[in-house]
Amino acid sequence: MEGKFVTFTTQAWNTITPIIDAIERHPFVTALGDGSLPRPTFDYYMAQDAAYLHDYSRMLALAASQAQQADESLFWAGSSQTANSVERTLHASYLGADPNAMKIVASPTCTAYTSWQAMQAASGSYPQLVASLLPCFWIYEYVGQHLLRSAGNLEGHPYQDWIATYADPEFAKSCATARSITDRCCDPLTGAEAEAAMHAFVTSSRYEWMFWDAAWRVEEWPV
Repeated sequence: MEGKFVTFTTQAWNTITPIIDAIERHPFVTALGDGSLPRPTFDYYMAQDAAYLHDYSRMLALAASQAQQADESLFWAGSSQTANSVERTLHASYLGADPNAMKIVASPTCTAYTSWQAMQAASGSYPQLVASLLPCFWIYEYVGQHLLRSAGNLEGHPYQDWIATYADPEFAKSCATARSITDRCCDPLTGAEAEAAMHAFVTSSRYEWMFWDAAWRVEEWPV
């Protein structure tokens, strides 16, 4: 009797369970959830997130151009537009200015993360690129819902708009679509191709933890 088939995303999430646990416990995330995160630290994070999304939206657009299925191309293109508009509005509401008009210097971690995803795009492997893009969807959905459960009533919470954005059911639908597309293109992979896609997913997940940590430390270039 053959074993039950396990999807790529199920295997991937099981693989990063220690990373998710570390993200939940990270002082930036816990302070964000209980509202005690210092505003300057949050503002630094939002500026870096804006810098990240500027490049991430380009990677989403590249995924749209590489997709062979029309529905996948439309989804990635729409997600790229969302990163450029809806989330930019969220950043501006906290930073008090359009991030595109600000001179934001991407941190070492932000630069490394976006460079890593650009490498996946340059690999020519659409599944590998998609696997590297998924953690930004999935982990933010998880953290948003986790913080909403922890906080309960968001009324008066200093970061309620941020939490509400990533705990929103519409965002959850987008994340479900991203997972479905990832399974569609990664489930058939075997051997080295499957390993490369999983490595892309896990490495991006590690960068997600590093991004929170860099924000907590208000990371700067050492020289």
